[in-house]
Amino acid sequence: MPSKAVESNIVSYAKVTDGRTAAEVGDRIEWVQVSLTILPLATPVSDAKVLTGRQKPLTEIAFIFAEIRTRDGFEGIGFGYSKRAGGPGMFAHAKELAPNLLGKDPNDIARIFTDLLWAGASMGRSGMTTQAIAPFDVALWDLKAKRARLPLAKLLGAHRDSVQCYNTSGGYLHTPLDQVLKNVEISRESGIGGIKIKVGQPDLPLDIERVTAVRKLLGDSFPLMVDANQQWDRPKAMRACRSFEDLNLTWIEEPLDACDFEGHAQLAARFDTAIATGEMLTSFGEHAQLIMAGGCDFVQPDAPRVGGITPFLQIMALGSFKGLKLAPHFAMEIHLHLAAAYPEEPWLEHFEWLGPLFNEQMQLKDGRMWVSDRPGLGFTLSEQAAAWTVEAQEFGKRP
Repeated sequence: MPSKAVESNIVSYAKVTDGRTAAEVGDRIEWVQVSLTILPLATPVSDAKVLTGRQKPLTEIAFIFAEIRTRDGFEGIGFGYSKRAGGPGMFAHAKELAPNLLGKDPNDIARIFTDLLWAGASMGRSGMTTQAIAPFDVALWDLKAKRARLPLAKLLGAHRDSVQCYNTSGGYLHTPLDQVLKNVEISRESGIGGIKIKVGQPDLPLDIERVTAVRKLLGDSFPLMVDANQQWDRPKAMRACRSFEDLNLTWIEEPLDACDFEGHAQLAARFDTAIATGEMLTSFGEHAQLIMAGGCDFVQPDAPRVGGITPFLQIMALGSFKGLKLAPHFAMEIHLHLAAAYPEEPWLEHFEWLGPLFNEQMQLKDGRMWVSDRPGLGFTLSEQAAAWTVEAQEFGKRP
């Protein structure tokens, strides 16, 4: 028999609900704003795609921000991004999608994701179509966690309060080796937990020289990763992976074209050094193909690229089921929360580039990035972000 206290709660609950359904009492989205913000980089960045002539140096990043407010006074913020090209196109499609959110219950995130996906289905279910959904999906998860007064990691069910963190930005191919070594020292002294440098030079011995020098500086046990940015063919990838086998690398990233799932699977099966890939895939379906093919040891999804947190959670579930490690790409402001909720110990990629966009900063200590106690993602847009915004459009009315 229930206690008197329980009986009282049951009676009170019945009075509160009064026979109404969830649909009748749910909150509603009343206002959405979409913004295009251009973040300039102080120094142009080059990786193997630049050396092969396939891309130009990276000089700026386009961000699409979505701000959502509801009738009950809750709000959320999310973002997507594009490097080198596509930002204006993403912004244009995001503006097409935004009216579909008005009047919807913000708690129904999966339903809204599906609605937005169908709204642009004639362009496909990956690529720009899904990337334009991401700002809204991330904002809805931010809002939901804020409503619960929890950091997003805690809302999802965190396995840890911090995530081991590695640095990428000091080891690009345009950087001379002596400067790379200085950058490595600075990163290690700042408390970073791992170092990744770029490879993919036309001359493989030059890659080997640079990686060997960094390994010597760091010592045998400090986590070291390399990233070829898809610029090797299968024979060269085999030679490179064989050459790096004795350097105790944590992983070799994107040795082949991102969609060569079979080739990545061959490398993962043949070498002891882990293979990492997935950052360039733009949907859950593409990641499912990669994972089911056995194409990686570390899966590297990017929430803004796959359509937001909703499909990212699907990737996490499949990756965990298949026993994979997780190392999300870029956007550590989002990915810290997701990595903290992954069952296996993950890695977080550290990029300081996004810092000026937000008023709050992240806490790095003892090689790990720590989840703050701020609800949601824990960020608000800075005045600098507003200054870099080139266009914005509102939908609905401000509550």
